[in-house]
Amino acid sequence: MPHVIVKLWTGKSERQKAKLTKEVTKAVMASLDYGVESVSVSLEEFEPGEWTEKVYKPDIINGRGKLYKKPGYGPL
Repeated sequence: MPHVIVKLWTGKSERQKAKLTKEVTKAVMASLDYGVESVSVSLEEFEPGEWTEKVYKPDIINGRGKLYKKPGYGPL
């Protein structure tokens, strides 16, 4: 605990995915005061044509109570 799920379009290299995983893990550790042994990260890849139905509608539009950073520009 915690487990972070990152959903992204297909096409990123293994190097990019490893870097993202490392940075997400470091951010969780620094922000929530967990050790590396407590953090897990999963990457779920989607084709661009699937994004709206499989991610945007269920997780962003219908997940507003859980959404802490909305798409677009604005404060982090």
